[in-house]
Amino acid sequence: MTTPQDGATLNAVMENVADAAACRIEIRDLRYLRDGVEVFDGLNLTLSERRVGVIGRNGSGKSQLARLIAGLAPADAGEVTVNGVAVAKERLKALRTVGILFQNPDHQIIFPTVGEELTFGLVAQGMPKDDAQAKARRTLEAFNRPDWYDRSIQTLSQGQRHLVCLMAVLAMNPGVVVLDEPFAGLDLPTTLALTRYLDRVAPALVHISHDLQALRDYDRVIWVDQGKVKQDGPAAEVIDAYVAAMTGQGDSDDFADL
Repeated sequence: MTTPQDGATLNAVMENVADAAACRIEIRDLRYLRDGVEVFDGLNLTLSERRVGVIGRNGSGKSQLARLIAGLAPADAGEVTVNGVAVAKERLKALRTVGILFQNPDHQIIFPTVGEELTFGLVAQGMPKDDAQAKARRTLEAFNRPDWYDRSIQTLSQGQRHLVCLMAVLAMNPGVVVLDEPFAGLDLPTTLALTRYLDRVAPALVHISHDLQALRDYDRVIWVDQGKVKQDGPAAEVIDAYVAAMTGQGDSDDFADL
């Protein structure tokens, strides 16, 4: 990947950048079951920082939290709002408010060409097709990829597909982007390049990751364990406590909890 342009250039494709930087996620008395299994029962969180990390073991509820914040799953009780939008109920407003990047871009990309993929979300927001196509081209130019508009998704590497997903989300001008292990399985140079892109853009990030080092400079980290907040606070403090606990469990001879 080539080096991204500066933050001002990348953010030029986004309207109302000052608004896009705002983040207020409210989770109130959240109860959520998946396939009859309780994931959250009475979860309460308020997130207002620009960079928030979420950590925890597999099956702790991290990915479900990501889907709930993005409005992709309705709560069984309680409510999730992002910048005042009830994301599971007000879907059109949610499309303008929060975006999500999944671990596997093939679960997110639905169109055969890059231009079509970037245009689709803008049209879904209500933008006329000609305007959406023009903005898709501006987005590609801002990311040094003007020649990708007609390029087939099938010709792109996994890292390049992740970049397409990121561009598609940012073009929609969300205030918040949720990252659900989006760089898992990518090599180090690709991960670093995509991280640089994210460092330069306006939206607030809620980043779910097993890569603890990537979260150490974040404003806040939340440790989720069995659907509850185990610890919440400064990144280094929470990460160090998590590492100590996981090391202790890993040194145990009892595999019952693994």
